[in-house]
Amino acid sequence: MTLTEPIPPTQPSALRKIFIGKDGLRAGWSLLIFIPLFFAGVIFWTSVGSHKLLPPALLRCIPFLVTLLVTWIMSRIERRPNSVYGLGGRRKLPYFFAGLAWGLTCLSLLVLTLWKAGLLVFESRLLFGSDILRYGAIGLLGFLLVGLFEEYLTRGYLQYTLTRGLAGVYQWAFKARHSAILGFWTAAVLMSFLFGLGHGNNPGESPIGLLSAGLAAMVFCFSLWRTGSLWWAIGFHASWDWGQSFLYGVPDSGGVFPHHLLATLPVGKTILSGGTTGPEGSIFIVAVLALASLIILFTLRGTHLGDTP
Repeated sequence: MTLTEPIPPTQPSALRKIFIGKDGLRAGWSLLIFIPLFFAGVIFWTSVGSHKLLPPALLRCIPFLVTLLVTWIMSRIERRPNSVYGLGGRRKLPYFFAGLAWGLTCLSLLVLTLWKAGLLVFESRLLFGSDILRYGAIGLLGFLLVGLFEEYLTRGYLQYTLTRGLAGVYQWAFKARHSAILGFWTAAVLMSFLFGLGHGNNPGESPIGLLSAGLAAMVFCFSLWRTGSLWWAIGFHASWDWGQSFLYGVPDSGGVFPHHLLATLPVGKTILSGGTTGPEGSIFIVAVLALASLIILFTLRGTHLGDTP
């Protein structure tokens, strides 16, 4: 019997190291694939919408479906389960319905504050009978799609991929012990800034409104961090927008829903009443968002992103 020396492991090529890291395809390359794919989907969505090839109800689904499809494609490329991007977990419905309840509760508290302070006036009721249920259901479905799209786009794949990329940078540059935490919250700040900035073209938007959109995004990131799931944020987002646009009839980030239950009018200084932006443009929203953060802290399990909720 002859003894042979063990064969040393094959070292990856320099080219492979450029594209592949310890956790698969490097985050930078992943983003360079995801972003063009998403914009190609947006161009398709715009083209279909401009030619009115699909009914309006289906057109509202397309932004979320584009995001869902592109995220699924990236999960196949990266060989990851699609659930890691925020829509997984075993507690989807409990988180979603809790978010729905808290979103409407927090908004109602803000509206009540403005009303009691004389900054908001309820003028009349505009809908009656079956129209309340019909337009209420249509609005809720529409804002659910908005919540799904905006949360999954900004705090789904992009947040996950930026987190792992920045975590790698922190680990390489500083040998940071908590590189995953630093990566997550750096990504959260960047995505929240872009989320707030994205509201800048809304009619009637204001500086306080843009700030509140960015702060709300950070609150939603906190719920993602606590649960590893987007479902609480999706529920909160949907019911908050529905409450503003349909139930109370106030502007939602400067936009006005055509069929709303109540007619309202802001009164007084814009920084206090919100003006044409709606309650999100009132400085009082900072306290409400702080309350939402406390709700997340004390009512959601601290499983953290990456764990199975």
